Amino acid sequence: MPRLEGKIALITGGGGGIGAATARLFCAEGAAVMLVDSNGEGLSRTAVAIGKEIPGARVLTFTADVSDDALAVEAVRKTLDALEGLDVLVNNAAMRNYTAIADTTPTEWQAMVGVNLVGIANYCRAALPALRRSGRASIVNVSSTHAVKGRKGMGIYDATKAGILSMTRTLAFEEAGHGVRVNAVCPGSTLTDFHIARAQADGKSMETLNTERRTTSLLGRWAAPGEIAAPILWLASDEASFITGASLMVDGGLSIK
Repeated sequence: MPRLEGKIALITGGGGGIGAATARLFCAEGAAVMLVDSNGEGLSRTAVAIGKEIPGARVLTFTADVSDDALAVEAVRKTLDALEGLDVLVNNAAMRNYTAIADTTPTEWQAMVGVNLVGIANYCRAALPALRRSGRASIVNVSSTHAVKGRKGMGIYDATKAGILSMTRTLAFEEAGHGVRVNAVCPGSTLTDFHIARAQADGKSMETLNTERRTTSLLGRWAAPGEIAAPILWLASDEASFITGASLMVDGGLSIK
């Protein structure tokens, strides 16, 4: 039987990359999904692609900035109205910043925290009443290997990703009695359309991009988005029913290098 048969999921950051790959896998495993993203065009492309690949897939979309708490409430309401329940929340939406900490401004910090941390809090708060009713619900937060492994040049991003791990552990404590499991995945270098477009803008070839990653991964390559979606699926499924408060490194060994 499909691992998410009959389950209903809400996935933020579903317009591309890891979020889109997760939505595709969830639908293949029997779930109905609501995709949320600030990029409406990306959402449409993802929904159309899933519909072509998986006949009968149920995919809804909602365009929103996750930092807007009122829209989080609306996204959950639309999910419940259309799909009549909610069993899984995947908090994947994020923004990046490439400024050294010494050069950052309060505005940059506020923007990053608003999306990467407050955004997760918004969707957890909005979704938890429905998730508690599910009885066997799961929240999966997408953090980063750099939540635990330092680097230079992305200090704001990495700080918010570290905050996600703390939030995950606390929420696991708070929601265990309500039947809601809470876990995190920590991806390493993942080859999404965002990274390809950024490399092209910098004049880098795919060969150069791959060479750079060979120095930062024990496996010597990027992850494909689907390789991050697979552990998200597992944590969302009842197969992981005894796992809560965990942070799963999916980084090709980068965190131990």
